[in-house]
Amino acid sequence: MPTLHAQPIAADAFAPYGWMLGKPFPIDPAIPAYTHPATDFWREHVFDPGQDGVAEILWVNYRNTGRVAELEKHLYTQQAIVPLTGPIVHIVARDAPDGCPDLATLAAFAVSPGQGLCMAPGCWHATRVAVTETTCLMLTRRSTTMDLVAHLSSGQSAQESALAAVPAIDWHL
Repeated sequence: MPTLHAQPIAADAFAPYGWMLGKPFPIDPAIPAYTHPATDFWREHVFDPGQDGVAEILWVNYRNTGRVAELEKHLYTQQAIVPLTGPIVHIVARDAPDGCPDLATLAAFAVSPGQGLCMAPGCWHATRVAVTETTCLMLTRRSTTMDLVAHLSSGQSAQESALAAVPAIDWHL
């Protein structure tokens, strides 16, 4: 498996996996936005937690600096990650026809504070850091969190997520 080079996140490059967050103030008048010398705000993305899903915000501390040997995906919900205290490297892949990660679509993105990403449902992913720890804000589906906690803590079968072992993936910035 070749080493993945983490490219800076950009809307076009990340589009096959979801949406980049942290784009400039929109010029499209159809996007709800307000600008004033004191503040700017605009719609960045409409988050979809899936049918009957309830969105929740998680606080996540990423500490893994090593190779990627497993990818996960969430079946019903988008998932947004915004680094707060440092950069992250986010490794992604699309689904193969059999539902496993399509390793030909692997990509790595460097995401700095002030930027973020929102993965489409079914996007295979893993997050790494180049430093000892980075805290992120995550927006996800409440039932997906509970399902994943039960799976990782006590081995219950995951219903809303899938995990797949992959050949070891090295990455660098």
